[in-house]
Amino acid sequence: MTQMQKFTLPHFHLTCLALFLLLGTSWAAVGLLDPAKLKMFVDDLPDMPRIPAFDLVNGYPKSKSLKIGMFERTWKFHRDLPQTPVFAFGTSKLTATVPGPTIEALQGVETYVTWQNQLPPMHILPWDPTIPTAVSPDHKGVPTVVHLHGNIGQPQSDGHSTSWFTAGFKEKGPMWTNATYRYFNNQQPGNLWYHDHALGLTRVNLLAGLIGAYIVRDPAVEGPLGLPHGNEFDRPLLVTDRSFYTNGYIYMNCTGDNPTIHPQWQPEYFGDVIVVNGKAWPRLTVQRRKYRFRIINASNARFYRFFFSNGLRFIHVGADSAYIGAPVLTNETLLAPSEIADVVVNFSESMTDTAILQNDAPYPFPSGDSVNEFNGKVMKFIIEKNPTVDTSRVPDSLIQYPSPDSSSASHTRYIALYEYTSSTDDPTHLLINGLKYEDPVTEIPKVGTSEVWYVINLTEDNHPVHIHLGLFVVLDQTELVNEDEFKNCMLKMNDAVKCHVSKYARGNKTEVPAHERGWKNVYKMLPGYVTKILVRFAYIHSNQSYTFDATAEPGYVYHCHILDHEDNVMMRPLKLVK
Repeated sequence: MTQMQKFTLPHFHLTCLALFLLLGTSWAAVGLLDPAKLKMFVDDLPDMPRIPAFDLVNGYPKSKSLKIGMFERTWKFHRDLPQTPVFAFGTSKLTATVPGPTIEALQGVETYVTWQNQLPPMHILPWDPTIPTAVSPDHKGVPTVVHLHGNIGQPQSDGHSTSWFTAGFKEKGPMWTNATYRYFNNQQPGNLWYHDHALGLTRVNLLAGLIGAYIVRDPAVEGPLGLPHGNEFDRPLLVTDRSFYTNGYIYMNCTGDNPTIHPQWQPEYFGDVIVVNGKAWPRLTVQRRKYRFRIINASNARFYRFFFSNGLRFIHVGADSAYIGAPVLTNETLLAPSEIADVVVNFSESMTDTAILQNDAPYPFPSGDSVNEFNGKVMKFIIEKNPTVDTSRVPDSLIQYPSPDSSSASHTRYIALYEYTSSTDDPTHLLINGLKYEDPVTEIPKVGTSEVWYVINLTEDNHPVHIHLGLFVVLDQTELVNEDEFKNCMLKMNDAVKCHVSKYARGNKTEVPAHERGWKNVYKMLPGYVTKILVRFAYIHSNQSYTFDATAEPGYVYHCHILDHEDNVMMRPLKLVK
């Protein structure tokens, strides 16, 4: 019996029933794919199409307008897997890819993107209407809205979860703004990525394929660093996990852990097939020289602790959307969902002709199952035998940004993370500060200021918290003592000050890794810890004020970037004022 067939009819979600009908009578012979049926390292790693986000006019860069659609098409994830129905970004249905094209912007040159929803009336994956969800009034069309993760830009172009729209903009969400998004690209150079952000559908829309890389380049600043560059030696790697049915379709559970409460929603999605740039366990032939990899964890819930089978090391040059001040050498690197590791790998140091990029992070992280032979492998590098000339370098100093100064903070906030369970101790929903997403906004920073946030994780999961617009530095992480006593107080009073958080936040301290001490937009909030961060609502690379009105509607949000948590509904509004 397949996962889809385990439903009793009263708990059967309409979308699952529709999927049965769509797949037809042949479904009876279809089951979950055994990942052992797919041979590893047989497909070459794709380099996704690159789209310049600017025009050159008489040798000078000028702003550019792009039209990028979201299409239903099929995609070949593996040589031996049938074509898979997906949602894909591209300039046309024929050229749409999973992930979507890499958009390359220039610092200070604006880009205008019209994100066009050309998706079908019905989703290709099951979803759950019992969690807060974007639903069109006529129940036709797949709501989407694109968020540029890491962007420092205007609220109207942030991809607010209630600014969704269906095909042809026929139906629009309550906070819909405009069809064309304006990206100022005035922030520091670094790595961003774009993905769907529709309320309650983010996990299924990303699982379907709506992800892509976006890079802000500043040649005047980055060029003198001498880092590996050019399409061959500077490559984004978008890492995801998927499970499949034997007919090639993406597996997404049709039944939830608490089906009488949520027919379909589960607290985390994990797949056994690791996919990089749209291929399952791909391979890449490399020269014996330095390469730059911009590794984006685009998985729904899986953490990765990457390491090389032959002992090669990572040279970190950036984290998320900003460079760090000096390179940091590590043997492994831990990435939560949505985090980005900007690293250089020097294959000339390899003592072998192959290297497997591996993963050993438990799932759920940090105390879940150990990896197996499938989800513990990521991709293979085949290293050419002969040495090659390499003029790139990794300098001793990279890009310097202001050091965090908590004494300048204008406000202190306490952000508590809660998980709620059923009588069977299965999660039913997650909240920030005990508040629903639609409850009145409580985080109202002033433009141009910095704030200290104490993020209190009262759950057993590590939650990667992402703040839209703002950049932050992690100052320290302190373990809670007598956690149950403090948690009981918080569940009753929901007030960290009245519950005397300082009395409990005095346990062991966990050191922030050196490569993650710079400015980030998402970070891993340890379970049973208080994480102190300094959040800056201003540029870090200059004293210039925002070149847009950050106080405009519909505002911003912050949330856990485990997508299953974000959808149900570990997300809160963020409203800036002057």
